[in-house]
Amino acid sequence: MQGFALSGLASILSHIGAVLSRKPRSTRRQMCRNADYLVAAAPYHAGEARARSDRLAGRRLSPKDARGTDKVFAGSIPELYDTYLVPLIFASYAADLAARAASRQPEKVLEIAAGTGVVTRALASALPDSAVIVATDLNQPMLDRAQAIGTSRPVAWHQADAMQLPFEDGEFDLVVCQFGAMFFPDKPGAFAEARRVLAPGGAFLFNVWDRIEDNAFAHVVTNALATLFPAAPPAFLARTPHGYHERQAIAQHLRLGGFHSEPGFETVTSRSRAASARIPAIAYCQGTPLRNEIEAAGANALARATDICAVAIAEKFGAGPVDGKIQAHVVWVTA
Repeated sequence: MQGFALSGLASILSHIGAVLSRKPRSTRRQMCRNADYLVAAAPYHAGEARARSDRLAGRRLSPKDARGTDKVFAGSIPELYDTYLVPLIFASYAADLAARAASRQPEKVLEIAAGTGVVTRALASALPDSAVIVATDLNQPMLDRAQAIGTSRPVAWHQADAMQLPFEDGEFDLVVCQFGAMFFPDKPGAFAEARRVLAPGGAFLFNVWDRIEDNAFAHVVTNALATLFPAAPPAFLARTPHGYHERQAIAQHLRLGGFHSEPGFETVTSRSRAASARIPAIAYCQGTPLRNEIEAAGANALARATDICAVAIAEKFGAGPVDGKIQAHVVWVTA
């Protein structure tokens, strides 16, 4: 499969080379960036294709192919994500980011990794009508869900990859990203794109989850799944959402991305609440790409995983309404 992907890539690059000399300089520069991205992304797309094949055949995902599904939010995931996970862990941080964004009085805002639009909706309410909001996400099904829910005022929606943003240099005075940076395959590269589209003096505002031990339900779910699948524990939550929390690494990646001012950091602790233990079990097992790893374990794996996680959460937090700690870092840096 990877050989097939690389063969197709060679054909694409050959075509790009043939037409480069006939294009304006700005277009040649963008096409070169696209070509570089195709080279970098080919192994990822090959791994994703293998992962889909393995799921259909009922085979366990290898660790490498499991990582290839970490950015796949499709099928029923967008609806479950928005119904269960957004109120559980995302809504309070969306309100926080929107308030921070509004304090900067931006005129044109780009949101990266908008997902199903929880931050977009908060921005639409917090910012004046004169402020332009452009919301993007890699996964079209997530944007479809966001658009179906709608916003209180017009927003421009675009399917876009943070690694190659389809916008002009210096087009925005604020770039916002809620819990998306952990998913970027090349973090300095994605930060460089955010820097490129920012006007001088503009700001990049984003947040990332803290370590999994400081996020109660995610930690319990991960440990419960390790007992159910000891030979190949599904590790998505620890690997990706909670795998990018070291301040020194984030600051270094921002410098490599072209941000020369010192970033600011604030650790924000909140609470994750639900009417029952089953709600966070469904949210994490079925409403995130963790589902892709679980389903690869067998036909009934998703139901068994959801059940065991609900039991584990109830054992720790009680059989009725549950309340657990969540914690994240908010980061801001000036272009």
